Amino acid sequence: MANDTSAVSDAASHHSLSDPFTPPADSSLWRKNFLLGAATASYQIEGAVNEDGRLPSIWDTFSATPGKVLAGDTGAVACDHYHRWEADVDMLAGLGLEGYRLSIAWPRVMDAAGAPNRKGLDFYKRLLNRLKEKDVTTFVTLYHWDLPQHLEDRGGWLNRDTAHRFADYADLMSRELAGTVDAWATLNEPWCSAYLGYGNGHHAPGLANERFATQAMHHLLLAHGLALPVLRGNDPASQKGIVANIGRGTANTDSAADRRAAHLFEVQHNAWILDPLLKGAYPQDLFELWPGTEPLVLDGDMQTISVPMDFLGINYYFRTNVASDGAHGFRDVPLEGVERTQMGWEVYPDGLRDLLIGFKGTYRNLPPIYITENGMASDDKVIDGRVDDTQRISFLKRHLAAVDGAIKAGVDIRGYFLWSLMDNFEWAFGYERRFGVVHVDYGTQKRTVKRSAELVAKFLKERKARV
Repeated sequence: MANDTSAVSDAASHHSLSDPFTPPADSSLWRKNFLLGAATASYQIEGAVNEDGRLPSIWDTFSATPGKVLAGDTGAVACDHYHRWEADVDMLAGLGLEGYRLSIAWPRVMDAAGAPNRKGLDFYKRLLNRLKEKDVTTFVTLYHWDLPQHLEDRGGWLNRDTAHRFADYADLMSRELAGTVDAWATLNEPWCSAYLGYGNGHHAPGLANERFATQAMHHLLLAHGLALPVLRGNDPASQKGIVANIGRGTANTDSAADRRAAHLFEVQHNAWILDPLLKGAYPQDLFELWPGTEPLVLDGDMQTISVPMDFLGINYYFRTNVASDGAHGFRDVPLEGVERTQMGWEVYPDGLRDLLIGFKGTYRNLPPIYITENGMASDDKVIDGRVDDTQRISFLKRHLAAVDGAIKAGVDIRGYFLWSLMDNFEWAFGYERRFGVVHVDYGTQKRTVKRSAELVAKFLKERKARV
């Protein structure tokens, strides 16, 4: 028996030398119950924005506003997934990916009065049923930023009523889709919705006021808290959680002022979301950074927001090096000579490991974690029918090693989703930035599997073959 084991580890180490992706033999990623999948979002891939009763979303409005999105791109067609979903599911399953994280377009499934839109609902039913037939674990995000425009017209996330409308939407979806969803995430990246949407205006709906950002965040988190018991009631067998994007902040020097700046960066990026969810209170340091921006919190809100979850989704991409701004905040100080992606983001895998280990120490009630997004953009080209995305392969290997490091340090991490299954509409950056492990030619909609996806598929096949 011992000889067999050494043969397996010899084979694994040989593979890791010849194969730039396969994890080392002692990696936790070889565990069969570690879920490896890919993620997408409705507005980024579906297209068909005016079909089958879909209503406009804030991203339809925002991307149609001149100057808001690079090259004037919109999600009107995107990857045409609404019409090509069957082939896309076949592609996902063909790669051996075990999980698929998708989002539902709220404007596709309900009308302005809150009545179900059957055609939109049927699309997701067909999609989820096919995924289950293929034995793919389904993670469904209810809100990946495409708020119905009619709700934004009534104040959007600045209006407390939107949180209650979200609970109605969660109720409809969990009644209609119960049994086809393994895990429900209420929101994707509330930091982006609140800060980029209402704080600095870089994302839809394009408002820019820090007071708006903290109020929008409160209503987003309230929406999450109101939806969780509804999801539990309608679909008890599924897991329920939320997805947060996290950022590593490091100090430019060892000065007390710069260390404080790095602390405030992480408060604003991480604790602003995780403290209310896991401690039932906003971090007071946030209001040192943004004085006078405290949201209006009603009795019972924080208890609603901090209801226990089954999992926490974590999205991680890069670190930010900061220095004191000389006042009560921080300023970015980009480092020279570091590896960056097409987005200009620094490649810093240690940040993921360090944050995860830090959260385990900070939050005693930290739920099991899934890495729900991790990946990078590169300017990928199809050459002779192939896409050799060498930087992405190295990026994924190093970030998966960081996840393994956090697992070995005692963090309960149960899976990892590549961002993204395919190139898509990258929000304010339009179609220029390519995050997919599958290349999309937007003119022809031809999909070409990149080398990174081939290597992930190879690893999954090897892992499955292990006794």
